[in-house]
Amino acid sequence: MPDAFSTRVLNVTTGSAETVVDLTRDCEAFLREAAAGRDGLLNIFVPHATAGVAIIETGAGSDDDLLAALHSLLPADDRWQHRHGSPGHGRDHVLPALVPPHATLPVLGGRLELGTWQSVCLVDTNISNVNRQVRLSFLG
Repeated sequence: MPDAFSTRVLNVTTGSAETVVDLTRDCEAFLREAAAGRDGLLNIFVPHATAGVAIIETGAGSDDDLLAALHSLLPADDRWQHRHGSPGHGRDHVLPALVPPHATLPVLGGRLELGTWQSVCLVDTNISNVNRQVRLSFLG
């Protein structure tokens, strides 16, 4: 019988452009082993000060719309007090207040309970940090 708690760290390369990375298949693969048909909770956590986790539709333009909305709300210019890194990098440190660095989702019968069009996504606007970690934890 699998443990009541299981965890795995994903290493994700986001590249040098603002991006939304769909992690749904990674979450499902993790749950096939960790949940093994059981009910519980999946926690997704990004241990970075400049990235977040969103539950959003992908592939139909919503991911690009999210990045456009974040760019409107958090312009990459010199208005930010936090000024190290690339121009406008201070905005990246505000991102987790709008797109939190975590999500907790129900797992029923070992399967992630998402709506029809929902995906689990890493949101990264920090073009200076191309390597991210995402911790998946299942509590049965």
